[in-house]
Amino acid sequence: MKYLFLSFLLGMFSLSVQAQVASKLASKPDSSKALMSVEATCGECKFDLPGNDCDLAVRINGKAMYVDGVSIFEFGHPHDDNGFCVAVRKAEVQGEVVNNRFKATYFKLLPVANATENTNRQDAVK
Repeated sequence: MKYLFLSFLLGMFSLSVQAQVASKLASKPDSSKALMSVEATCGECKFDLPGNDCDLAVRINGKAMYVDGVSIFEFGHPHDDNGFCVAVRKAEVQGEVVNNRFKATYFKLLPVANATENTNRQDAVK
């Protein structure tokens, strides 16, 4: 029973930490900063970045890097049909690159242009 209670407390703590990460992002882009259009996906699954877990990454000017300030799970499950582990998506972002990581201050995932086209492209790769 003691372990169950401890597991519950750790789970609640991790949820509160994830909520704090999401709250740091601006809901609207800063008009004084450039808005970049980037590719966003799972760094390990699609960009072949080193790691042990599925983490959000972006490709800016041909260079892939992990993202801080946004969780891969904030946009649904990464293994869903258009999830980050399955598809490379377009996003509009603001932030800066620090130590080869993108520190996001704004992150907007753009809608999939054509879900059927994306599914067909995935089937062709398999």
